[in-house]
Amino acid sequence: MNMDKVKISKRPRLRNPYLIVAWPGMGEVAFKAVSYLIEQLKLEEFALIPAEDFFYLTSSLVKQGILSIPELPQSKFYYYKNKSGKNDLIVFISNAQPDLVRADAYSRKIIQVAKSFKVDTVVSFASMPQAIDHTQESSVWFAATSVELSNNLKKRNLNVLSEGAISGMNGLFLGIAKREGLKGFCLLGEIPLYTIQIENPKASYAVLKALSGILDLKVDLSGLINQAKNMEEEIGKLLDYLKMGNQVAGPISEEDIERIKNSLSQLTKLPLSVKTKIEGLFSLARSDISKAAELKAELDKWNAYKEYEDRFLDLFKKRGEKSN
Repeated sequence: MNMDKVKISKRPRLRNPYLIVAWPGMGEVAFKAVSYLIEQLKLEEFALIPAEDFFYLTSSLVKQGILSIPELPQSKFYYYKNKSGKNDLIVFISNAQPDLVRADAYSRKIIQVAKSFKVDTVVSFASMPQAIDHTQESSVWFAATSVELSNNLKKRNLNVLSEGAISGMNGLFLGIAKREGLKGFCLLGEIPLYTIQIENPKASYAVLKALSGILDLKVDLSGLINQAKNMEEEIGKLLDYLKMGNQVAGPISEEDIERIKNSLSQLTKLPLSVKTKIEGLFSLARSDISKAAELKAELDKWNAYKEYEDRFLDLFKKRGEKSN
């Protein structure tokens, strides 16, 4: 069965389902949490959104000297019948974020499917970069679409995000869902400022633990706990190396954070979704130089300007050459 280009393979009977959504982002908090949920609870796939409708190729891959065209990102729906709680689940996950130009239509397609199953509440996850140490527990913050929802979440001892913005699809989708008549909330897991480019299973664990309490989900989170311990050890080794020779004991300073971020940017990879977005912004800026400001902001956000500096400056050089 097709629903306006959405490919639906089956229509499960669900009881007051919540919609949970996730895309890659800082610390891979959302994507990791939902991927773990799908695997641990053995969720069943039932629908997908054809990638060619919302994604396009921006580069070729080279592996062992051989060039090839990469596969387009996947955007899939899963379902779960929650025997321990009042609400079943529909889970949507994609391994890349669409170009923001297409984000609105893409979001409405997801919402169309959700509404066909009588979903009225959406949950998303995101990261909350903070000046904390990687050995600290990850606190959970939230933002909700209504005062009523906010008051209910406050009773669970979660921190309220009173002001600010939640960037990317993990934040934007919730706003579009509210506009389309759905309610919902975003759970944000704290990550250290100097590890935004590293997968953070500790934050993914924190948001899933909070969600489990809210929706009466029975999920074995021990796998994430073990992953978090391993990642903590690896980051600790890296920090010991980077801080070698520093005689000052105590908390990491703002200067340390900047130095560590710069070092990590050389040792870690940007999420695929971020690289895709950056390439898309480069493409837009080549034809419309006003997009360069948005591109620069994105590069700064991910501490990746140095990596792209020559290409960024070439945008202006080529523009100057054309005007001569």
